[in-house]
Amino acid sequence: MARPRTRRRERRSVPQGRAYIYSTFNNTLVSLTDPQGNVIATASAGTVGFKGSRKGTAFAAQRAAEQ
Repeated sequence: MARPRTRRRERRSVPQGRAYIYSTFNNTLVSLTDPQGNVIATASAGTVGFKGSRKGTAFAAQRAAEQ
């Protein structure tokens, strides 16, 4: 059986952008956008590898921002 084709990510260089941070008691979401508002990258405490109540910690938010 053939493997499904996955789309390759393009590496784009964006000179300016915006970082949107949505923080709750349970998780932190970070989105990076270009000036038009198109999302370039996104990360959260859950995608970094934290589960459960550890997603709500300041350390998990810091790791999500670094990624």
